[in-house]
Amino acid sequence: MMEAVMSYRSRQEYVQTQRARYRSGTRREKKQILDEGCRLFGLHRKSLIRAFGRSVRRPSRRRGRKVKFVAAELLGPLKVIWLASNQPCGKRLKVVLGLWVASYEKHHGALAPDVRERLLAMSPSTLDRLLRPLRARRRGLCGTRRVGRLEGQIPIRTNFRDVVGPGYFEADTVAHGGTSAAGAFVWSMTMTDIWSGWTENAAVWNKNGQQLVRRIRQIEEQLPFDMVAFDSDNGSEFLTWPLHRYCESRNVKFTRSRPCHKNDQAHVEQKQFTHVRQLLGYDRLDNRRLVEPINDLYRHEWRALQNFFLPTVKLISKRRRGGHVKRLYTKPATPYQRLMQSHMVSPEAKEHLRRQFESLDPLELVKAKEAKLHAIDRLVRQGAKGAKKDLLAA
Repeated sequence: MMEAVMSYRSRQEYVQTQRARYRSGTRREKKQILDEGCRLFGLHRKSLIRAFGRSVRRPSRRRGRKVKFVAAELLGPLKVIWLASNQPCGKRLKVVLGLWVASYEKHHGALAPDVRERLLAMSPSTLDRLLRPLRARRRGLCGTRRVGRLEGQIPIRTNFRDVVGPGYFEADTVAHGGTSAAGAFVWSMTMTDIWSGWTENAAVWNKNGQQLVRRIRQIEEQLPFDMVAFDSDNGSEFLTWPLHRYCESRNVKFTRSRPCHKNDQAHVEQKQFTHVRQLLGYDRLDNRRLVEPINDLYRHEWRALQNFFLPTVKLISKRRRGGHVKRLYTKPATPYQRLMQSHMVSPEAKEHLRRQFESLDPLELVKAKEAKLHAIDRLVRQGAKGAKKDLLAA
């Protein structure tokens, strides 16, 4: 039969060629076209009538939730705040938007009321989806070298269940050696308070133990609370007599993690990327003159941004159900907000923190941070040119 020979493509071509004729034809002409189509393809008359009535092919129905259109006027301020706030995840970015939108309007002009409302109403998953193409990942070298000295003097600590307030610090270092750990270069030390997330950074030259003690003393002097405990890994820069004596003199409990167990220091390990790598990158910093500019940036702009304006989350519980692990976190909050809620921080310290917070502008801090980073980058390039000249001369 004729209809058995005709393919799907042939039916589509027939409908396309006869559609205009069918629409403009008389009642008798339409009947003839339908009779012809039914005879050729074996279709029902109603199927042909619907096919001739459609101008274009209907798209297939998409399953799942509708994707809301995000206007360009939302993406502009969102990208500016996300980059300025050190590229946080969606859950933390939602809190950041509430803290930073007033500063954005101060520097970039007021947002329309509907734009401001929609920007603050976006969910964390929507924020992550919009910013996923802009994220990048990279890894650096580990510079930790285990030593045997003092291991018998410093006890191992594997949990912090007794932490009920600020003052319990984890510490670790990051190597700025680029792709090689040979020679001397800048190292960054990170100290994170386990309870509040308050984080301090310092730069030293060549992971010197005496310099580390001096930087720790400077950090402790400007802390808004007392240091109760100090926990480090088994690196040679921490397991030294000067640091051991310093902790004893300050009545600070000095502990260490188990060798080759990074999760024992999960709190500070997380900060190595957000507080050091995202700021200084992975390039080699082998110019000694970089130490002081980096420390100036750490002590002022970077410290204020991270502790007053960038929220973090804390793990409450972790349960395994079959092959899945269910983790429960607190709502995002800044270290400053957690300290203001603590009864272990003195009223005088809280008042000092409040005055400090009210005097700060996050986008002004970002602007000053970028200016100092440009100065650091110029020193890095000068050092690279000098090394190249020395190599050519040799």
